[in-house]
Amino acid sequence: MANGNIDFTKTPLTELYGSNQFSESVMRQRLPKSVFKELQAVMKGEQTLTLEIAEVVASAMRDWAIEKGATHYTHWFQPMTGLTAEKHDSFISPTSDGKVIMEFSGKELIMGEPDASSFPSGGLRATFEARGYTAWDTTSPAFLKEDRTGVTLYIPTAFISFRGEALDKKVPLLRSMEAIEKQSLRILKILGNDSSKHVFTTVGPEQEYFLVDKSLYDKRPDLILAGRTLFGAMPAKGQELDDHYFGSIKERVSDFMRELNYELWKLGISAKTQHNEVAPNQFELATIFASANVATDNNQLVMDTLRKVALRHGLVVLLHEKPFAGVNGSGKHNNWSIATDDGINLLEPGDSPHENAQFLLFLAAVIEAVDRYAPLLRVSAANTGNDHRLGANEAPPAIISIFLGDQLSDILEAVSGGGTVKAREGEMMIIGQTSLPKFPKHMTDRNRTSPFAFTGNKFEFRMAASSASIAEINTFLNAAVADVLAGFAERLETAKDTDKTKTIAELVKESYNNHKRVVFNGNGYSDDWVAEAEKRGLPNIATTVEAIERLTDDSNIGVLSRHGILSKEEILSRHEIYLESYSKKINIEAEIMLRMARQSIYPAVNRYIAETAELIGRVGSIDSQLPMKRQREILAYLVEKAEELAAAADVLEVKVKSAQSIADPSKQARSYRFDVFVAMSTLRAAGDALEEALPRDAWPFPNYEELLFML
Repeated sequence: MANGNIDFTKTPLTELYGSNQFSESVMRQRLPKSVFKELQAVMKGEQTLTLEIAEVVASAMRDWAIEKGATHYTHWFQPMTGLTAEKHDSFISPTSDGKVIMEFSGKELIMGEPDASSFPSGGLRATFEARGYTAWDTTSPAFLKEDRTGVTLYIPTAFISFRGEALDKKVPLLRSMEAIEKQSLRILKILGNDSSKHVFTTVGPEQEYFLVDKSLYDKRPDLILAGRTLFGAMPAKGQELDDHYFGSIKERVSDFMRELNYELWKLGISAKTQHNEVAPNQFELATIFASANVATDNNQLVMDTLRKVALRHGLVVLLHEKPFAGVNGSGKHNNWSIATDDGINLLEPGDSPHENAQFLLFLAAVIEAVDRYAPLLRVSAANTGNDHRLGANEAPPAIISIFLGDQLSDILEAVSGGGTVKAREGEMMIIGQTSLPKFPKHMTDRNRTSPFAFTGNKFEFRMAASSASIAEINTFLNAAVADVLAGFAERLETAKDTDKTKTIAELVKESYNNHKRVVFNGNGYSDDWVAEAEKRGLPNIATTVEAIERLTDDSNIGVLSRHGILSKEEILSRHEIYLESYSKKINIEAEIMLRMARQSIYPAVNRYIAETAELIGRVGSIDSQLPMKRQREILAYLVEKAEELAAAADVLEVKVKSAQSIADPSKQARSYRFDVFVAMSTLRAAGDALEEALPRDAWPFPNYEELLFML
C-alpha cells in the first residue's frame, strides 16, 4: 500500500523512519552551518530567534515540503478543547502575469493569527475579541501529513491571546519544563556538576485503545456521539479467562498495526511495543522516550493516526476511558523521568556515593512533591471517562500514592532513621557518610495497582485518561517537583556545613519522614487501602467534579504562579473551562440515552410485547386449555421493564432540564455528576435488563458480543 511519496512495503525502514519529519538531520543537510548552529542554540533556549534566521529556515522548510508534494502549511496547536487545531494556508502567491510562485516567509513560520473566538478561554477573552496568535515551537520538529487531499506541512506552535495569556496546553508545559530545569540545575551546581547545561523531563507514554468494526459502530449512536456504550448488557463471555491479554494478534488487527507503525515511523515517532490488552478487542501501543514537550506532541499524533489508519481498515478506534461497562477500560501510562543534556538520568541509582546521594535527593523531592500536590495531580487525570474507570479492578484508585518497592523503601526507612541497610552483594550503606555502595539498578517490581510507581529509573503515572492530552499531567508534575527542588536548593545554598553530604542526608531524612505517608507498596485495589489512606490523611478525590474544584486551592495557585507556569487568571479560566466541558459531555450523554431509550429501545420492546401478546391470543383462540404460562410471564416481565425504562427516562429528562437551568458552573457540574449521572445509571439498568430479555434480532443495536469479539 502506497501513501504519499513512499511505498512502505518496499522502502527500507532506515530510509522510511523520519522521512516526513523536518528533523535535526534534515536541517543539518539543508541549512547553512552558521544558521543550523544558531537554530540549535534557539532550540536550547540559549538565544532568541531572529527574523533573519527564521527566513533561512522557512525557505529550507518550504523547499523540503514542496519536494515531498506539499501544497499547504498549517500552524498546529492544542487549544483547551484537549484536541488539536489547524488552519491550512497554501504556499502559492499570485504574480502579475497570472501565474503563481511558492512562498513561505520567516514571519509566516514564526507566527500565525487564527480566529480564536470560538475556542474555550474561560473568560480570558470576550467572544468578540477574536484575535489569537500561534507561535512556532522550535523545540518540536515540523512534519508532513498525508491524506487524500494531499500533503501538508505541520508546524507545532503555542497558542496565546492578544495579551499573552496561554490559551492552550503547550505554553504551560513549556513553562514547567523551564521551571524544573532551573531548579534542577541549581541542585546539580551545588553538587559540583558544572558539565550539565540543560535538564529536561523525559516521557514515554503508553496508549491503550479499543478497536471495533465500523459497520457495527455506525449502528450505535452512543459510540458515534459519546465514544462509549450508554446501554449494553454483558455477553456470556467477557475477559474472565484472561485469554486476550498478550494473546495472539488477529490478522486483521496485525494488518492495521503494521500500517499504523509505518505511518508513525514516517513522522519520526518511535512506536516500539504493541500487544493485546486485557479486555477483548483492546490493545496498547508504547513509544520510546522523548522530551516531555515532544512526547506530548507525538502522543497527540499517535491518537490522530490511530483513528485515520483504523478507518482505512474498516475499523474505528475508541479512545474513551470506559467504552464498555463490565470490562476493563483504557488508560495512558505516563512514564516520567528527569535527565541532563549529557546523559545523566537523575532518577537512576549510580555507581558511586556521589551519584547515589544525588539520586536520593531527587527521589525525595518527587515523593514530597506528590504528597504535597496530590490534588493537583488528581486534576490532571480527571475527565468524564475516568470517573467510570478509577478505582475499579483495572486502574489505580482515586487516591494518589507512590509505590517504591520493598528494597528502596527499606533504604529510605534507614535514611529516615539514620541507621544502616543492606545493599547489593551484602554491602552496608551508612547514611550521612561518603561510604555509600552501589544501588541495584532494578530494585523494584511493578505494581499495577499504584497510580504512581517507581520502576527502576522513572516513575509511571498510571491514572492518566486514555483520550486526554498528557500535557497537563507533565505540566503539574514538573511544577510540583520544581517547587520542592527550589526549597532543597535554598536549604543547600545557605547551609553552613561545607560537607554537602551531611546536609543532603538531613534533607532526605526530613523530607521522607514528613511525606512517607504517600508511599504504599500494597494492593491499591483493596478496601483496606482506602481505609488506611484515610487514616494517613491522604485525599480521596473520587469524582472529576471534586477534582476540578481543587484546582483553585491556594496551594495549587501558589505553586503554578510562583514558577511562572500559570497565572491566577489562567488557572481560574481553566477551572471554568473544565467544569463547563464536564457538564456539556454529561449533557450530551444524557440526551443520547433519552433518544436511544425512547426512539429505539422502547419501540422495539413494544413491538415484541405486541408479538408476544398476539401469539398468546392466537394460541388461546385455538385452544384455551393449551399451557401459555411461560409466555404470559415473559409478557408481564417485558411490560414491567418497559414501564421502568419509560419512568427512568422521564426522571432523567427532569434531572437534565434542572441541571441545564443552573448558571453557576460549579453547581451545574455537581448537578450533572450527582443527579444526572445517577439517573443515567438507573435508565441504563432498565435498558440492559430489556436487552437480556429480548431476542437478539429484536434488539435495535449491535450487542457487546458483536462489538467485542467480531474482528
